Amino acid sequence: MSAGEHEGTHDVKNPLDSALLDAAIENVHRAGMPGLFAEVRDGEQVWRGAAGVADVATGRPVTADMRHRVGSITKTFTAAAVLRQVESGRIGLDAPIGRYLPKLVPGARGAAITVRMLINHTSGLAEFLPYAYPSLKGMPVVADTRPQSLDDHRFTRFDPVELIAMGVAAPAVGVPGGAPGVYSNTNYLLLAQLLEEVTGTAAERCITRDVIERAGLRDTELPAGPHVDGPHSRLYEAWFGMIDPPRDYSVYDMSYAGPAASLISTVADLNRFYRLLLAGEIVSPSSLEQMRRTGPVISQEGKTMDYGLGLYPMESPGRSTFWGHGGSVWGGGALSMIRADGARQMSVAVNLQRWNRLDPSGKPQPHPIDDALATFHRVAMYG
Repeated sequence: MSAGEHEGTHDVKNPLDSALLDAAIENVHRAGMPGLFAEVRDGEQVWRGAAGVADVATGRPVTADMRHRVGSITKTFTAAAVLRQVESGRIGLDAPIGRYLPKLVPGARGAAITVRMLINHTSGLAEFLPYAYPSLKGMPVVADTRPQSLDDHRFTRFDPVELIAMGVAAPAVGVPGGAPGVYSNTNYLLLAQLLEEVTGTAAERCITRDVIERAGLRDTELPAGPHVDGPHSRLYEAWFGMIDPPRDYSVYDMSYAGPAASLISTVADLNRFYRLLLAGEIVSPSSLEQMRRTGPVISQEGKTMDYGLGLYPMESPGRSTFWGHGGSVWGGGALSMIRADGARQMSVAVNLQRWNRLDPSGKPQPHPIDDALATFHRVAMYG
């Protein structure tokens, strides 16, 4: 099931081809994705499309205006909120985190790790997730993990200070400021505590006021409870074939992720946010320049990527650079990217995660969804 709509004027250099986009999004569904939806923009021209189902049991279709858990795309919002406090003089970007949160990161480490190192994942602090979710202890070797903890903690209300303590107590994954950095949600839970410390208000409220409301996003929120309000899809988690058939985790307490990954948004709101961010309307142009200063970081999948301050580049050889972020929660994923000149954009949301089964050596095997999604991204970004 595929639906595309489009409006506006054509960019003669590389217009949006709605027939190509319709076919490309439909192909992702045919490759095995239950449902996905997207918005692609080029200047004033907009295409929105959806393919597949929001509920595999009832066949209810996905639609392009659905609200969705967008995972680590939240990090760009949190980074922007911190940079707004840097601009106001309340936070020093290169100040040690121990100056603000001495109890959470005590001693020499607190003196060595700066706010910047938290935002760009070069703090050396370990990921707390395998400690909060004991069956994931084998991460990053996924063959050594089991999905049991996902069910155990569906309604667990985690205390962020306890989660941070797990990450700080775990063996360090690098030295502060070292390269490459290692992607860790512990960094962003600390940034949330930092916002709370310097503003005297909850981090979620601070991010809402300084970023979400500033950008005029009407369908974006950091929710308190486990439910997604409004029209949304169920979220199916396969955990590398260990959950078969994939299980619905759309109702889930997101306190395990907080301002690292709990945002709910729409593809239209995500495009609006990144458009305003790159136009210098959320943070100042000099802050934006800092956000786009990148260094090597090892992702949770074990791949080396360039990472800035809550923002990273995606580029194909000889093609334009796009900036943005991707995200994943149990069962749901999203990616939002905007060309460096701000003209071309893509936001896409999917309702199945970790669809790749493992080979005998424990490596995720290629899946038709991988190629189909890559093709959709290519058509959306480059035509």
